[in-house]
Amino acid sequence: MSLCHETYWRYASVALVLTLILIASPALLNAQTAPKASTSAADDVVPKWELFVGYQWLNPGGNIPDTSQSPPVAFRLPGMRKGFGTNLSYNFTNNLALEGNYGGNWSKDANEEAYSIGPKATWRGEGVNFFVHTLLSLNHLSPKRGGDNSNGVGALLGGGIDLKLWKPVTLRLFEADYQWTRHNFSSVVGQEDGQLRRPSYDGARLTSGLVFNFGGAPEAAVGAACSLDRSEVMVGEPVHATVVASNFNPKHKLTYAWASTGGKVESKDTGATIDTNGVSGGSYTATATVTDPKAKKNNMASCTSNFTVKPLNPPQVSCSASPSSVQAGGSATITCTCTSPDNVPVTVGGWTASGGSISGSGNSATLNTTGASPGAITIGATCTDSRGLTASTTSSVTVENPPPPPPPPPQATKVNECQYPNAKKPWRVDNTCKAELDDVALKLQQDPDAKLVVVGNADPKEKRKNLAAERALNVKAYISGGEAKQNIDASRIEARTGNEGTMTTEQWIVPAGATFPEAGTTTPVDEMKVKAVPDHPKPMAKKKK
Repeated sequence: MSLCHETYWRYASVALVLTLILIASPALLNAQTAPKASTSAADDVVPKWELFVGYQWLNPGGNIPDTSQSPPVAFRLPGMRKGFGTNLSYNFTNNLALEGNYGGNWSKDANEEAYSIGPKATWRGEGVNFFVHTLLSLNHLSPKRGGDNSNGVGALLGGGIDLKLWKPVTLRLFEADYQWTRHNFSSVVGQEDGQLRRPSYDGARLTSGLVFNFGGAPEAAVGAACSLDRSEVMVGEPVHATVVASNFNPKHKLTYAWASTGGKVESKDTGATIDTNGVSGGSYTATATVTDPKAKKNNMASCTSNFTVKPLNPPQVSCSASPSSVQAGGSATITCTCTSPDNVPVTVGGWTASGGSISGSGNSATLNTTGASPGAITIGATCTDSRGLTASTTSSVTVENPPPPPPPPPQATKVNECQYPNAKKPWRVDNTCKAELDDVALKLQQDPDAKLVVVGNADPKEKRKNLAAERALNVKAYISGGEAKQNIDASRIEARTGNEGTMTTEQWIVPAGATFPEAGTTTPVDEMKVKAVPDHPKPMAKKKK
C-alpha cells in the first residue's frame, strides 16, 4: 500500500471514531439527565454473561521484515480493514467482570490474531453502558512478505459504549483500544537491526457490533400499591386514594384507571377522589389499574383498598327540669344534653313551652310560670348538628296551686267583764259575775294551753285600798276553786290591775303563742302583799277595854 493510502486510512479511522462519538452523544446526554430507574425494573437487570460479536479494524502500529531484499528491510504494516472481533464477559457484580477477548485481522501483507483476558469495569446508565478494560494478550502475527510467523505478548487498554436496544441485545456503538505488542524476528533479521529484529507495535483497534446478554436476575413483575387517606368516612365525605407503581419501565408513560364499588370517582393519574354523596352505609372497594401501553408483556398491575361509609346518624338529646314542680309565678331551669354519634358539632335551640314563657341560651333555658294555669307545662327543645340533622325532646314542669294563706297569729280575746255594784262588799263576785266566770272557765277547759288574764279596776271614788287587785284575785279564786268547782289551775290565771276607773274586772283569754295586748297599761298584782277577800269574812276582833 502506498504512503498516500496509508495516510488516508489513518484519517478515516479517526473520522470514524469521531462520528461514532457524535452519534452516541444524545444517548450519553439522556443517560446523564434521565431519572434513575428502579433497580428492579426489567431494563436494569444485569446479565451474567455478555457475548460480543462484530467487525474489527486494526492499525498494527509497527513494521515487519521484508525478506524479498537482503538484508531484510522494514515494511510498515498498513491498517487492516478486514477483521472480526468477539469477546465473552462474566459479570461478578453489576460493575465488575472478567473478559476473554479474541480479535483477528487480515490483509495482503499479514494476518494478525490476539487472544486476551483481563478485568472489565462497566458503568450502567439509563439506556447506555460505559466500559473500560485492560487485558493481557497473546498475539500471533503471520507476515506475507517472507519470514517466519511470530508469537508475542501484548496488552490492550481501552473502552467503549453500549446502547441498550432491548433486554437480550445491546448495540456496541464502538470499542476503541490501544494495542501494544512485542514480536521477535531474530530468525530472519540480523543483530545489526535491533528495532526490526525485536519490534514493538503501538497499534489501535476499533470494533463495533452486537452484544448478546444471557442470564441475570429474572424480570421483576410490575406492581401497584393502593392507599387511602382514611378507611372510614361519613356519607357525603370524600375519600382520597393514591396508587404507587413499581418495576415499570421509567421511560414509558403509564396510564391509570380507577374504579370503585360505591360512590363517584374523579381521577387524575396516580390520585383519585371518591364522592360518597348518596351512598348507602357499608363497605366498598377502590381499584386502581396501572398499564404500560408500550410494553408487550408484564405491562399491567392493579391494587385495591377498602373503605367503609358510615350512615349519617342524627344527634341524641335529653332534657330535665329543675325543679320539676313550682308554685305559680315561680321559675324552673331546663338543661339539655345533646351529643352526636358521629362526633360532629351540635347546638341546642328551638325552645317552646305550652304555658308561661321560656328563654334559652345554649344548652339551658329558664321557664317563667307567671300567668300560667295550674297543671303540667311541656317544654320542647331541638338539637341540630352541623349537617342539619335534628332531634327533639320534651320535659315537663308542674305548676301547683298556691297554698292557702297562713292562719292569722293567735290573738288574746276579752271574753267578758263583771260589775261590782255592792257598795258594802265592793269586792264581792255576785251571781251575775259567777255566770260570766263559768263561761270563761269552760273556754279554758276547751283550750288547755290558753291562759286567763283578769284585770281589776276601781272607781276613783272608791276609797278602799287595793280594791282593784282584790276584785282580780277574787275572780282568780272563784275560777280556780270556787263553789262551782271549775278547778282551773291557778298557774294559768294572772291577776293584774288596770286604770279604767270603773268598778269592773275584765276577763281575757290568751291562747298559746299570743300576747296580752294591754300588758303595757296594766300592772301585775303582787299576791304576796294582796290576798283575795272571802265572800263572808270573819268579823273583826273587838278591842279590849
